[in-house]
Amino acid sequence: MSIVCVTPVIQGSVFVPCFTALQTHDVRFPTSRTLDGSDAMNPDPDYSAAYLRLLTDAEDGLEGHGFVFTIGRGNDVQVAALRALEGHLAGRDVEATLADLGGMWRELVHDSQLRWLGPEKGIMHMAIGAVVTALWDLRAKREGKPLWQLLASLSPEEIVDLVDFRYLTDALTRDEALEILRAAKPGRAEREARLLAEGYPAYTTTPGWLGYDDDKLARLCREAVADGFTQIKLKVGADLDDDLRRLGIARDACGPDIRIAVDANQRWDVADAIEWMAALRPFGIAWIEEPTSPDDVLGHAAIARAVAPIPVATGEHTANRVLFKQFLQAGALSVLQLDATRVAGVNENIAILLLAAKFGVRVCPHAGGVGLCEAVQHLAMFDYVAVSGSADDRMIEFVDHLHEHFVTPVEVRGGRYFPPGAPGAGTEMRRESIVEYTYG
Repeated sequence: MSIVCVTPVIQGSVFVPCFTALQTHDVRFPTSRTLDGSDAMNPDPDYSAAYLRLLTDAEDGLEGHGFVFTIGRGNDVQVAALRALEGHLAGRDVEATLADLGGMWRELVHDSQLRWLGPEKGIMHMAIGAVVTALWDLRAKREGKPLWQLLASLSPEEIVDLVDFRYLTDALTRDEALEILRAAKPGRAEREARLLAEGYPAYTTTPGWLGYDDDKLARLCREAVADGFTQIKLKVGADLDDDLRRLGIARDACGPDIRIAVDANQRWDVADAIEWMAALRPFGIAWIEEPTSPDDVLGHAAIARAVAPIPVATGEHTANRVLFKQFLQAGALSVLQLDATRVAGVNENIAILLLAAKFGVRVCPHAGGVGLCEAVQHLAMFDYVAVSGSADDRMIEFVDHLHEHFVTPVEVRGGRYFPPGAPGAGTEMRRESIVEYTYG
């Protein structure tokens, strides 16, 4: 815990609430014991959260919560990065800060000395994302709205003010973003009502972890179909014969009408990806995810051309809005998988959603992990209501792990996410879980 402001701020006779503390926690769950989350590149992950709480001296007692998802070792490094940002919040006026989260994002991202460590990617960029998300969590709580609904209530002008268009204007200008948002505005109320009544489509990766035995794979596939999911995802890429066997088991268990996506988790070179997918093609693959390095724009483009019409999906490890821009410009993805904690928080993800809308590419967010389902649903629902205006062929990933540790766990039924109604960004972890699973 680090105290950043302990003296009350008085302007005239008015008490001005300020930020008083940024508390950090190294939270780790031992998921490697059951191989939950295991894949071809990450055989023994321990799902973890570099977690923070923003405290204020406001009378409402509300807090902002955010985190960065990691898979174990290195979580302590990410916590240190969170602490490096304390100075930007020291004694700040809470209301003024929350009223200008676009300006706050720019201040954090363009701290020149910390930016040098990226720039705009990696440990510091993700730490900034956690702080930005915590600020949005606090703002949404103060306004009494879930984050998705708060964002969807903003005017097009307020939304574009949140976005840094530097490095994007060769693909998306502020005026073009305004046009996208203004075109979607007339149907907001109807889409919000439909979302509340019908939910948002989901697919599940719960059956697909590489460390599961064949019986568990088949059982979880059958359960996914019974639970109403129309798509599942399997991890692939370690051994082709194993992949062929496992896909056969999954197809038999699911039947012919359930879509099966596959995820190589960056395992292959370009030529390997093309050859491997030729072998898997007979199973009716819904998409191939992360077939090669997440930074290799041209490699993904080459794979996309070679494996068509199988779509290429990627994004969970894409470092920033600039790389997303390049993937879209190069035709290197046709399923954009933004992540709630990989880039610099809510603001940068809004930029990415606007880019996807400009290029007409569907967004199917990455989730799972620790709290990613809880966090990213807000972004997908905001996109549906206020940006793209579409849920066609779009899905949020669902993994049935660790939801019980959050104050507002996701509600998924009949293969659909139902929108949260609790104020906030869904990122607040239960106090007892933080205490029990704090590392060290």
